[in-house]
Amino acid sequence: MPTVVLAGTLDTKGPEYEFARARLLEHGVTPLVVDFGILGEPAFAPDIPADEVARAGGKPLSELRFAREGSDTRVVALETMARGLIRIFAQLRAEGRCDGVLGLGGSGGTTVISAAMRTLPLGLPKVMVSTLASGNVAGFVGTKDIYIANSVTDIAGLNRVSRKLIANAVNAIAGMALGAAASPVQDHRPLVAITMFGVTTPGVLRIVRRLEQHGLETIVFHAVGSGGRSMEAMIDEGLIDGVIDYTTSELTDNYLGGIFSAGPHRLEAAARRGIPQVVVPGALEVINFGPRHTLPAVFDVPERKLIVHNANVCAVRANAQECAELGRIFAEKVNRATGRTAVLLPLRGKDKYEQPPDGLWIDPAADKAMYDQIRQNLRADIPLREIDANINDPAFADATTDVFLDLWHAAHPAAA
Repeated sequence: MPTVVLAGTLDTKGPEYEFARARLLEHGVTPLVVDFGILGEPAFAPDIPADEVARAGGKPLSELRFAREGSDTRVVALETMARGLIRIFAQLRAEGRCDGVLGLGGSGGTTVISAAMRTLPLGLPKVMVSTLASGNVAGFVGTKDIYIANSVTDIAGLNRVSRKLIANAVNAIAGMALGAAASPVQDHRPLVAITMFGVTTPGVLRIVRRLEQHGLETIVFHAVGSGGRSMEAMIDEGLIDGVIDYTTSELTDNYLGGIFSAGPHRLEAAARRGIPQVVVPGALEVINFGPRHTLPAVFDVPERKLIVHNANVCAVRANAQECAELGRIFAEKVNRATGRTAVLLPLRGKDKYEQPPDGLWIDPAADKAMYDQIRQNLRADIPLREIDANINDPAFADATTDVFLDLWHAAHPAAA
């Protein structure tokens, strides 16, 4: 019998949680209710009361009560309860009493519950019914597989609409938990992460086929900011065994203000954990912005090469000066490697935009500026291979695969 944790504020949303608990029992799922309400007494007795969550967060519940909305005390209370809920979830996981989590909340509840959900492992079912679900939920989801459901109405009472929507969320979490218990998904093959853009897709797909022929499983990340952050987080969690970082343009957007930045710590996790990695400056000359009309004025000038990739993305080519600095940044990131690492340079273009013979962004001077900086700044003990091919050519994809397999077998000689 799987256990689904119901975490919420039973002082303000008691009837909704009681309804959800009853529906879980109807599905044959064990509900475990955790209360983190700070305004008053719970509508019904939880399995883990709010004072226990508060203590786990470092403060007694009595210190967290506040009299007026918007007070500093509210912020402290929410932060304390989030810390406490994170510790409670970890304890329940260790005890084998958390096979999924369901939350119902407004802004405060969504903030607390999602913060704790983000500490749970990928694959553990997580469903959040929120009044904020129709807006930007990136801050709540982060890099985790949290399913956000729009509550449509405020979570303030049961009616013919809210009952249906809460019941749907319960059905979802119950189905996930029961399905996982009945038929767990398992695959013990080593997992290799690969980064990809639309303009590097042909090369990546060829690499995927070849790695899987060698008994490795692959996981591809779309290098649009969230993809890079997710990959870095999964590497840090120990879920990734090797990396082919084929598309590193998130470094470019972070440096030049594009929309697909993965933040300042991109291309660091694999280096830190010492897993085998091959790194390629794929699409490193591409700066990404939104629709054409949103292009910043500094880039919307005649000397810039622009490509409207689709209705939502306008790409700008980095110039020679920017490419030189990007080459230095790229090398500096790779130089942090503590494990087996290699760099490959595609001399005939880093993406489809530079595909010979008539690629719109072919610019030998800018590419030379970038590659010279990589050559000059890369650590001497890190192998550097230059391939006379475009990144999407079979010759380059095969060379990348071969180099990775060499690194992999050197790191795992028993698998050779």
